Amino acid sequence: MDKNNGKLDKIRIFSGAQLKYIAFLSMLVDHINKALIYPFLSGEGILQHISDVFDIFGRIAFPLFAFFLVEGFFKTGNRFKYLLNLIIFGIISEIPFDLFQSAVLFQPNSNNVMFTLALALVMIWVIDELKVPKSYIIPPVLWFPVSIIIVIITCLLSMIWGLDYEYHGILIAYFFYIFRNNPILSIIGGYLSIFKTLWALLGFGLTLTYNGKRGKQNKILNYLFYPVHLLILGLLRLCFKIGI
Repeated sequence: MDKNNGKLDKIRIFSGAQLKYIAFLSMLVDHINKALIYPFLSGEGILQHISDVFDIFGRIAFPLFAFFLVEGFFKTGNRFKYLLNLIIFGIISEIPFDLFQSAVLFQPNSNNVMFTLALALVMIWVIDELKVPKSYIIPPVLWFPVSIIIVIITCLLSMIWGLDYEYHGILIAYFFYIFRNNPILSIIGGYLSIFKTLWALLGFGLTLTYNGKRGKQNKILNYLFYPVHLLILGLLRLCFKIGI
């Protein structure tokens, strides 16, 4: 365990449930901004300032989701079911995502974040299975170089498949995995993966406040929030012809 972990105990005040709901709120604000405000921006005025604030708050979500993907990988009792749920809800979310993003029913070149998380989960699962002493599929000395090759391949797949956040999302999940016991290094690595998105640092910082407790969670809400809110925003775009 990293020696810095003890110094962080005072700020570990949020459960997993509380941080997830902060992430949900951040994602909702970000998506409202992109679907309902962006099309009306002219580069000046009060609406632009509101959008800028929404942009800042909206950057919190993904680092938290990537962080809890890795936590879930280690804590779930059934990794296959975990992966299957991500894929199923990725499929369910795809039409709502396309409606939200471009007001069309199907956009093959752009796919939602559930698939990004699913691919990241496969990546860390494969890397973890190759890690000694679990197996001797490869010599221990080759584990890290091989893991880097797997990361590169996964990043390329994320771009080929047009996944939300593309390679940035994959790298963030990888750094949360590889530096799980050193939160400062995981934040540095993750932030460098998406450094152009300055305010993502807020989301990375919030991972330091996780107290390790699950908290009271609603599994149905956790999975349905994403496709349902996207569907509502997409239908609003269609009904009022926003940005069409």
